Amino acid sequence: MKIDLTGKTAIVTGSTKGIGLGAAKGLAAAGATVVVNGRKQADVDTAIEAVKQTAPDAEVIGIALDLGSAQGCDALVAAQPSCDILVNNLGIFGPQDFFETPDSDWTRFFEVNVMSGVRLSRAYLPGMRERGWGRAVFLSSESAFNIPADMIHYGFTKTAVTSIARGLAKRMADTGITVNSILPGPTYSDGLIDMLRDEMEKSGKTLDEVGREFVMANRPSSIIQRPASVEEVANLIVYTCSAQASATTGAALRVDGGVVDSL
Repeated sequence: MKIDLTGKTAIVTGSTKGIGLGAAKGLAAAGATVVVNGRKQADVDTAIEAVKQTAPDAEVIGIALDLGSAQGCDALVAAQPSCDILVNNLGIFGPQDFFETPDSDWTRFFEVNVMSGVRLSRAYLPGMRERGWGRAVFLSSESAFNIPADMIHYGFTKTAVTSIARGLAKRMADTGITVNSILPGPTYSDGLIDMLRDEMEKSGKTLDEVGREFVMANRPSSIIQRPASVEEVANLIVYTCSAQASATTGAALRVDGGVVDSL
């Protein structure tokens, strides 16, 4: 199977690191013009260079904006008025006890993880509908189903985006637009690697060893019994954005290593 996205423009939010950067690289390698986004210009510039190392001939546009507010989303739309592929990857996470999580944190997680995707989908999907083709992807998580006891405020946002993607797929029925959510499990993103670094230094173990131990301690239902690589998750995102995935819509696509114990 050869995925060819030549002539398509893809926006990947929160794409200076981790899964977002992996998706940007994969989409660029498939021929898409890719819009890379992050809050800091220096990080955006670094990400552009990383994408070009993977796809030297790709056209890569960098836009440094904080999309965790309506104003930031409006500014992105003003800078890039249309796209064919929208990957709503932007998200924040972090453990915090339910009884110590103030309203402000619930609101912040909702604004960043949920409303950024809502606002951008509302802005970009009408244009896709006019052109008769489009792809929208929401980055969810296995935590949408396995709500972490220490990150309830995070898990609920991932349940929300999974629901939004399903409903929006129905709303865009028979338009040539597909809408799906991607559900990674533990993944070797920068955030997880940073979490594991102290244990690596203390124990002298490799990242692979510590990663496997982390998964089996925190997600023992994992079938692959290790974190996924960023590229493994990005591969599913790129396929979901392809012409070949035209009959896949309204789906919660799991790339969780089998963590969710469900048929």
